[in-house]
Amino acid sequence: MKKHMFIKIICSIIFCMCLMGCAITGDNSDVYMPEKSPETEETPVQAEGLSRDEAIQAAAAYMENMTVEEKAGQLFVVNLELIDNRNGSFYEWKKFTKTMKKSMEKYHIGGVILFSRNIANRKQTKKLINRLQKNSSIPLFITVDEEGGDVSRIAGNEKMKTTVFPSMEEIGKKEDESYVYKMGQTIASEIKELGFNTDFAPVADVRTSELNLEIGSRSFGGEPDKVAKMVSAFVKGMQQQNISAALKHFPGQGSSSGDTHIESVNIDSSITSLRKNDFVPFEAGIEAGADFVMVSHISVSKVTETAQPASMSGLIMETILRDELGFQGVVITDAMDMASITETYTPAEAAYGAVSGGTDIVLMPEELDAAYNEILNKINDGTISKERLDASVLRILTVKFMRGIISAQDTSPIELN
Repeated sequence: MKKHMFIKIICSIIFCMCLMGCAITGDNSDVYMPEKSPETEETPVQAEGLSRDEAIQAAAAYMENMTVEEKAGQLFVVNLELIDNRNGSFYEWKKFTKTMKKSMEKYHIGGVILFSRNIANRKQTKKLINRLQKNSSIPLFITVDEEGGDVSRIAGNEKMKTTVFPSMEEIGKKEDESYVYKMGQTIASEIKELGFNTDFAPVADVRTSELNLEIGSRSFGGEPDKVAKMVSAFVKGMQQQNISAALKHFPGQGSSSGDTHIESVNIDSSITSLRKNDFVPFEAGIEAGADFVMVSHISVSKVTETAQPASMSGLIMETILRDELGFQGVVITDAMDMASITETYTPAEAAYGAVSGGTDIVLMPEELDAAYNEILNKINDGTISKERLDASVLRILTVKFMRGIISAQDTSPIELN
């Protein structure tokens, strides 16, 4: 009798512990658990990719089998809270959930961005990225801000066991292009092992104002030619490892004294000043082959004669970045949930303003549903032409084929169960 009573007590304790475990994790009831055991899964292997000409042809063929909804979705790269918003705007999602799966099926997003709050350790990060890729009909850009220095979402966590680099300001003082090239290689190879395929780096801003705190030590310095050499070396090192680099923040906000995260910012630069200083590193990065250019939310009223953010300006993105500087890759906005945007524009207005201004990808809209549906509606009513949509999607898919994110053998989006 005592033996049976002892067994019952043990079983009760175990049962209570299980209940406590569920209560502590909070979101486990919605965690998406595939049939395959998580412990046996590996991070998806990224192929070497195609040449640019081959990638353009593959992308054009792939697009023929895409729906309008799928094309519209490719124009968005989002944080995890946008595909599972049950716990607020800055929840520390570290697991893939059923809600994320449903959102991805609905919006067909082009990619995700992970922050420090989503990155706990190597095993968890690989599993999360693996789930995201396995549940997307079109392979995703898996992006991160891993600049080195203060902005290191991965290296800032000791558990990730990646290389820690000093600030770009400190590195810039050494003027050692070989070191910067190897830094780009190292960061790229280390994040590639985890499943990332895109790094929103390097910072190409020339810091010409000591009052600039938003860029600060993230810049290689205040001399355009020196910064240009560092930026070029970083891009070459990173993309040598088949990881996409992104030049930021065009048209250059190193002279600003404000912070676009918390307010609208206008820089007092003429087009002559921009060409002489700010554009120089971007031109070098473009020549080095950077896949992305990220456009800032600053306004340049002396150039555009408006208070319109650069991220919505056709003059900045089309006339200057594409026509004058010759950039043929993917243009992406800075995060659209920053106060410089949200204080003036609704999520729908911001998304449409960015796309109509010439961006290819809207990064982190304040609300995904409103932004996505605005773009889809504008496509369906002809406000955004089929040609305009296809031009962006072609550029996006071209990079995905170039970097092996989409395999050369893939001819169309896959059907998920």
